[in-house]
Amino acid sequence: MAQNVRRWMTDDVLAVQELARSFFTDEAVPRRAEWERQGGVEKDFWRKAGSLGLLGASVPERYGGGGGTLAHDLVIFQEQVRVGEHGFGNSMHSGVVAQYIEQYGTPEQKLRWLPGMCSGDLVGALALTEPDAGSDLRGIRTTAVRGDDGYRVDGSKMFITNGSSADLIVTAVRTDPAAGTRGMSLLVVEADRTPGLRRGRRLAKLGQHTSDTAPLYFQDALVPAENLLGREGAGFLMLMRQLPRERLIIAAEAVAAARRAVDVTLDRARESGLFAQQHVRFEIARCATQARVAESFLDDCVDLALDGELDTATASMAKIWCTETTGHIIDRCLDALGETAAHDPEFPLARMRDDLRVQRIYGGTNEVMLEVVASSL
Repeated sequence: MAQNVRRWMTDDVLAVQELARSFFTDEAVPRRAEWERQGGVEKDFWRKAGSLGLLGASVPERYGGGGGTLAHDLVIFQEQVRVGEHGFGNSMHSGVVAQYIEQYGTPEQKLRWLPGMCSGDLVGALALTEPDAGSDLRGIRTTAVRGDDGYRVDGSKMFITNGSSADLIVTAVRTDPAAGTRGMSLLVVEADRTPGLRRGRRLAKLGQHTSDTAPLYFQDALVPAENLLGREGAGFLMLMRQLPRERLIIAAEAVAAARRAVDVTLDRARESGLFAQQHVRFEIARCATQARVAESFLDDCVDLALDGELDTATASMAKIWCTETTGHIIDRCLDALGETAAHDPEFPLARMRDDLRVQRIYGGTNEVMLEVVASSL
């Protein structure tokens, strides 16, 4: 079958893709059971990834990164998915948190934090979600009061990726509760230097058992004033500018999962003889078609992003289409293979069903994405 002509897959991006594929196959797959038992990966794995340039691939070289683009990040995240490891939090660490610091940090902040993030010595997290504020960030209640010794932070965050292991936590707070979205700011919380920060236990979840997900609690937590990211009151605007990138990353991971689902199903159907049945062949053919369409849409969005032209509505469309299409493909593939595949927890499709359901929720629920798209029409 002919392959898509993918403008963003340049020779150097393909080289990074091959490196990532080899690394995750050799280093992640054998350790997955161990990570599931402990609910996250060890710091030595982060450092191994960093030593190969698989962390901060799009961070400028002067800050310890790979000097690449979003395209280099995306192929790393996709190859992780292609080997079936959905929990290692690099897409949040490199794809999101490092970008907030690189885009909005001062030169001093970048030199202070980015080299450690790129080496794996510092793990990043983004703390937005709260008990009363999920996809609607206007509901954030965590406060930060400025004093002579810095900001005093009070509140709680929940479902934080890399939450129990993060060294740097970009945290959304209200510095002026009366100012609405103009009263929101971002603070970089250094976990080991922040008295008053407490981490909750790692959460047991439906899927993504290798993902370190935990709540965070701030009680009169002291954060130095120099850890303010950007200017005070600009936090909501910074979040709105970065969310399209996060949603494109989720879409890219979903497309990689869709391709893997088709490949796994095709292999099992041929091995078992089910491919001889017309209805099974047709189901796989439909799923392969849907995966190809999703990939083509993704390619168009990546090209727009690299040209600086990806808008919020289109990124939201990509998240909706790619995550929902992937969920549909996984369901249809499980149906095509029958009961054994659906109920075997070790079978890749069963893992994917549980691990990837959350893609339609995090980064803004798909229902919120529909509101974003509708408002743009």
